[in-house]
Amino acid sequence: MTKLRIAVRKFDPFESTLQKLWDLFCLKNNISIEAEMIPLELHDLYEETITKKGLINGNWDIAHINTDWIFDAANEKAVLDLTSLIAENPPQNYPEGWHQSLLHLQQINNGTYGLPFHDGPECLIYRKDLFEDSLEKENFKKQFGYELNPPKTWEQFTQIAEFFNRPEQNLYGSVFAHYPDGHNMVFDFCLQLWTRGGSLLNSQNQIDINHTAAIEALNFYRTIANNKKAIHPQSKDFGSVEAGMAFAKGEAAMAINWFGFASMCEVIEESKVKGKIDITSIPSDPNHKTASLNVYWLYSIGSGSKHKKLAYDFLRFATTSESDKLLTKEGGIGCRKSTWNDTDINKIIPFYHKLETLHENALTLPQTPVWPKVAELIDKMVLKSLESNIPSEKLLEETQNTILQII
Repeated sequence: MTKLRIAVRKFDPFESTLQKLWDLFCLKNNISIEAEMIPLELHDLYEETITKKGLINGNWDIAHINTDWIFDAANEKAVLDLTSLIAENPPQNYPEGWHQSLLHLQQINNGTYGLPFHDGPECLIYRKDLFEDSLEKENFKKQFGYELNPPKTWEQFTQIAEFFNRPEQNLYGSVFAHYPDGHNMVFDFCLQLWTRGGSLLNSQNQIDINHTAAIEALNFYRTIANNKKAIHPQSKDFGSVEAGMAFAKGEAAMAINWFGFASMCEVIEESKVKGKIDITSIPSDPNHKTASLNVYWLYSIGSGSKHKKLAYDFLRFATTSESDKLLTKEGGIGCRKSTWNDTDINKIIPFYHKLETLHENALTLPQTPVWPKVAELIDKMVLKSLESNIPSEKLLEETQNTILQII
């Protein structure tokens, strides 16, 4: 009997959506094939699909692959080029149905290696009920001399986080994801860098993190991460999912996290902050622009799959506007423009339409085969900065020297 195997990014909304979609797909097409869906944490997902060649050897038919990895996966011929399948039988309203920023990272060497699954750039998520409270506003102005609004600068971010930090109420000023998994702290470092006018690349388009903006970025980040008066004490153990859950449970006034965790607060049962939150752009240093990071998840088909046609038929079904909307209602983030502007969705998640604006400021990580290794080095560097007193200049210089050995 045919069985389709799907490697799923471990996250309840993804798992429940995929199961519902598969059941609907089987019903619609009158087929009775089982789909074995295995939820995997980030590191294990990469290991299973790419490192251990699970997509090449046919172990996985479909996998959630994020855009950090897709360049790697395409170069190793681990994922199927969908170009001819799309030409023959395109997904509904393809490509016009999606924002261009969700279509370009999977375009590699004239091939298309995935379809958008879940997205939502990084943003500042905040408790509007706290920010709009007249007593809080009055007290804040007395203490700091300016109006309480979502922070525009990193200095304001720190002051507001300290103001709202109330451990005795199980409320902390902010929550971060400092678990070293090669992603969260790397993304945070990039945001700190970009919002200070810095770049990961030099004028020759090579990775270069040994410069002033990077020093300022790392200095600020290690300071806020160790500021017990401003952040959730479990931040060091949290990945983005756990940090998102802590925010949903009302344990933080602010978070810099993926848009998906803001929308999750409006739809999951465990949320204690439904109707109490909003999102805005990420703070920046004075005289510099805000920035966001766009890393998104794709549905991809394993190059070694024995069920490529069935897998593609399911992907077409899973990316229709109805399926995209279902994912959103379950707590994921739909990728289609139709979902962003959907009246029902914006009733449930009033800030959903802001996704388009976030995409306008969203930057992406360098597309190079060595990026996963570089990300690992940056991750180790940031972790070392949080756990030691080694000057940021020295850490950046050492890391850059190691990067030069692999590029």
